[in-house]
Amino acid sequence: MAEEWRPDILGAPFEQLTLTLGEDDEGPVVATLVRSIRNPFLSLFSPLRDVDVLAVHGWSDYFFQTELAEFWNRLGARFYALDLRKYGRSMRPGQTPGYIARLDEYDADIEAALDAMGHGAGANGSRRLVLLGHSTGGLTLSLWAARHAGRAAAVVLNAPWLELQLGPVARQAIHPLVGIHARIDPLGQQPTVDMGFYTRAQTEVGALPVPGYRIEWRPPRGFPIHPGWLAAVLEGHRRIAAGVDVAAPTLVLLSTRSTPPLSWSEEMTSSDSVLVVDDIAKSATKLGKLVTIARIDGAIHDVFLSRPAPRAEAYAVLRRWIVGCLAARHP
Repeated sequence: MAEEWRPDILGAPFEQLTLTLGEDDEGPVVATLVRSIRNPFLSLFSPLRDVDVLAVHGWSDYFFQTELAEFWNRLGARFYALDLRKYGRSMRPGQTPGYIARLDEYDADIEAALDAMGHGAGANGSRRLVLLGHSTGGLTLSLWAARHAGRAAAVVLNAPWLELQLGPVARQAIHPLVGIHARIDPLGQQPTVDMGFYTRAQTEVGALPVPGYRIEWRPPRGFPIHPGWLAAVLEGHRRIAAGVDVAAPTLVLLSTRSTPPLSWSEEMTSSDSVLVVDDIAKSATKLGKLVTIARIDGAIHDVFLSRPAPRAEAYAVLRRWIVGCLAARHP
């Protein structure tokens, strides 16, 4: 059940739509769909004129990247971004920010967004769907696509969180312990692991602040972590490690190197200080039969928030890949 489209905090041409998802123990639950649609007359001869993009953000995040939307619009695509329940535009008073007990629960958010886009289950439209996920959103969309084969024409993952930073051996060791804690006290406190270095790196490279940026929706040290949420993420990592098939050509964009977030270092402005990118590259090979891994030198965790040179390279790689992958329909 949805409300009406209305102006978004990012200003024109962005609009937002509230998607009602029912209630849980913390009250009413909603997701928010944001869209940017180019004038169709300007897209008549664009390579992706029959493509709709659905972007999903990462942990302690929300959609604010107008440049990313403009990139897809210039190629003729309609761009949509989803603020999941309890994130960004979808947070409501009294809710635990970002909390979810199972990543599969986001199916309701995603399906509501796809229905509003005309890509609901059983839809027979002529437009093609591209999924675009960053970090935890990349993990969520990978698992969704694997359970819904044939819905997406292509998948683009921007530094997807496919494996725990401590590696697969440590993940397997702590997963049962976290699971026990999650059953006993799902909303208990976990040790703080984000010291704010990633947010500082984004500021240093000039990616922040931007118009429409809300620090309360994206706190410098992230949201508090809870056992129930961590257990859900670890279960997602386990599924990826076992192998899935997203059933669509997949592009994975990563930095060439990582910097451990133990203390501030200038290297964090040109590397991923959130994930171990080599481990993510290995895990990406478990996503399906056709996976392209592109390593962007100088990129930070969100490659599209990097300094101008690596950001331009990331966009150039994405453009070549997505046009080559999808434009054959329009010779």
